[in-house]
Amino acid sequence: MPSVRTGQGQGLAFLSGFYSRFIVFFEHWPFPMIANRSPDSGMLFDTTPIRDLLILRPKRHLDPRGFFSETWNRDTWRERGLEISWCQDNHSMSRAGGVLRGLHYQAPPMAQAKLVRCSQGSIWDVAVDARRGSPDFGKWFGIELSAENWLQMFVPRGFLHGFLTLEPDTEVQYKADNPYTPECDGAVAWNDPDLAIDWPITAAPSLSAKDAAAPRFSEWGTPFDLEHRE
Repeated sequence: MPSVRTGQGQGLAFLSGFYSRFIVFFEHWPFPMIANRSPDSGMLFDTTPIRDLLILRPKRHLDPRGFFSETWNRDTWRERGLEISWCQDNHSMSRAGGVLRGLHYQAPPMAQAKLVRCSQGSIWDVAVDARRGSPDFGKWFGIELSAENWLQMFVPRGFLHGFLTLEPDTEVQYKADNPYTPECDGAVAWNDPDLAIDWPITAAPSLSAKDAAAPRFSEWGTPFDLEHRE
């Protein structure tokens, strides 16, 4: 079962429920974790403390050979009012635990929504609301995604996103609704003290040169607005 955390704020609440380990800041507690299930696909959509950010639980159909799982379905998403035109699938592999990729974004007019899952190993997956005008601006949400728990995180446009590998040979796959565009690509510091993201790490992570040089959140001018739909 995964761990869940969110910030910013002071103090922690420890809860029990569907998730075996579940940590939220007081300013967000309580919040509804279990939302609507599609009866056909078995897909369960969970809300989070941050508007528009969702956790998905696809059903796995098990038999002695293994399992089958429907990881995305256009009609199921439409039933939820989510009309997303995915155009690109990405797949990353990290050889070691402690690899940190983020916090990344792609600016308008090529802003990206993402549907993230971990198909091998496990990650600590984090999203930060960077939408100017949002009541959750500058707040983050983190959850463990793994090949075992089979959870997904839907990251809307206007969020920073990053993840930390928790074990070797971890593979992450995600859909994007705009193609990678280098001139719109950017990053914000993963360890920004104002964001104060609680990464489950005890040593310096392995970073790309771009991520190591990323600016602080307070020094970065967000290109996103709450109602931005480009």
